[in-house]
Amino acid sequence: MKKYKNKYRIKSARHPNWDYRSNGLYFITICTQNRTHFFGDIITDKNGLPSVSLSEIGKIVEIEWLKTFEMRPDMNLWMGEFVVMPNHFHAIIGIGDNEFNTQCRDAIRCVSTTNMNANTKNKFGPQSKNLASIVRGFKIGVTKNSRLINPDFSWQPRYHDHIIRNDKSFYTISNYIEQNPLNWEKR
Repeated sequence: MKKYKNKYRIKSARHPNWDYRSNGLYFITICTQNRTHFFGDIITDKNGLPSVSLSEIGKIVEIEWLKTFEMRPDMNLWMGEFVVMPNHFHAIIGIGDNEFNTQCRDAIRCVSTTNMNANTKNKFGPQSKNLASIVRGFKIGVTKNSRLINPDFSWQPRYHDHIIRNDKSFYTISNYIEQNPLNWEKR
């Protein structure tokens, strides 16, 4: 592991040559700190199927996710499947053509294949109006409101993302999100 200013740094989980402002679909997973069950419980409904019963904080997560799209009309966002689980959140989010990503028209043409191992400064400019800024704003909104209910609430510092590059991947991930409550006990 490399050091920066004499401290160890965790390598970024982001694709090094991808501009996360790009027009595309992204699958994100965000977990609570220590996987604490802040968002609710899995219960069995009247048909014997598992479903998520959201806590007050879980409802905040849902509300803040819906607000994400209202707050950023300039980014031309698209909401796919999402689910609030007891200790994590899954979602598909699309970033459409907008004034911040006009140089990228689709997922295939936004990946640079040149200089893959070069150590260069971030060539994509300031880290705003991109996937990270969306996740950051969402996490801040949830944290601020959740700590009014439980001051111990916190997220894991990072999140997982996957760039969805084709229809098959989109449908597989959508199904995974939809089926997540059913598969909770199988973990």
